Amino acid sequence: QVQLVESGGGVVQAGGSLRLSCAASGSIFSSNLMGWYRQAPGKQRERVAVIGSGGNGNYADSAKGRFTISRAKNTVLLQMNSLKPEDTGVYYCYAYVLRSAFWGQGTQVTVSS
Repeated sequence: QVQLVESGGGVVQAGGSLRLSCAASGSIFSSNLMGWYRQAPGKQRERVAVIGSGGNGNYADSAKGRFTISRAKNTVLLQMNSLKPEDTGVYYCYAYVLRSAFWGQGTQVTVSS
């Protein structure tokens, strides 16, 4: 089993920054894929960024150039800069371990215009 606990969400004005953190515990290793997804009201959950064992992030087009994903041991961070109102949503930490997907409880990010 894997447990994921997110922190760092909040309310910020457009153009501002937030940093999300996800602490993983349980049967997870540095080689496992981890990342962030988000779900806006009335929309499907979408991938924001993922990071594998090589340390290189893979980003959604909407996040490129503004968001940076990083990882230290079993903690994954998402630095979000130049935030836009369309970035508003619940952000979920994600881990893929032994062919199973694990999710955190989610943290709300609200960007006001």
